[in-house]
Amino acid sequence: MISIITKEINDLPILEICDSEKLGEELPLVFFYHGWTGCKERVLTQGYEIAKKGFRVILPDALYHGDRQEGDVKGHVLEFWKIVLNSVKEFPTLVDYYRENVGIKDGFVGVSGLSMGGITTNALMTTYPWINAGVCLMGSPKPVKFAKKLVADAATQVKGMPDTEVDKQISALEPFDLSLNLEKLASRPLHFWHGTADKMVPYQDTVDFYRENIGKSYTENVTLTTTENAGHKVSQETTLEMANKFNQYYQKFVGKR
Repeated sequence: MISIITKEINDLPILEICDSEKLGEELPLVFFYHGWTGCKERVLTQGYEIAKKGFRVILPDALYHGDRQEGDVKGHVLEFWKIVLNSVKEFPTLVDYYRENVGIKDGFVGVSGLSMGGITTNALMTTYPWINAGVCLMGSPKPVKFAKKLVADAATQVKGMPDTEVDKQISALEPFDLSLNLEKLASRPLHFWHGTADKMVPYQDTVDFYRENIGKSYTENVTLTTTENAGHKVSQETTLEMANKFNQYYQKFVGKR
């Protein structure tokens, strides 16, 4: 039986999902991040499938989302990238809690997410070399390029937003952009899934990233699955593939120890 537990860690609301009989045991740890305007409860399916593979899964609420909501989430559209980077900043606090209180089996830490959560996944992989593996679902590995379009579109809707502010937001993303910091991946496994008909997050950026880096040592364990005519929605088939990937990554990681 799988348990779902509501917690707050340093005022950060999360859901913890794992085998009921192993709540107090060390388990490998995987985080799954929701998308824009979503919340931790909306990605329970993904968390459940990962937990069935023997992981402890943590579903956080991003800033201004879920239990952290302050008015209409869409009112924070200009803070989209702030939200992503805030999740990156908060990540070690959550990991440290589990490392210190229950332990992390074999030290294995994985990250995943969909849409905004997929973008967060890539930023986390770029930032923290101790993350062991990731799975990005319909999230861009080229956030600077994606941001230029998003921020520019938003700026046209917000009267008086200065160009310097746009430039500031985009520049702040550069250290977290996987495509600009390939060496940070350091051959760790990272799987991408993207639907070819995605109108929200550019499918082409994901495919281009994959093709541009085939054969490079830093990206030798990057893989890609695409689904023809799929839009901006994660299917059960893709969810199961994601869970299986983490199982494969963990088994390979343990086998190398």
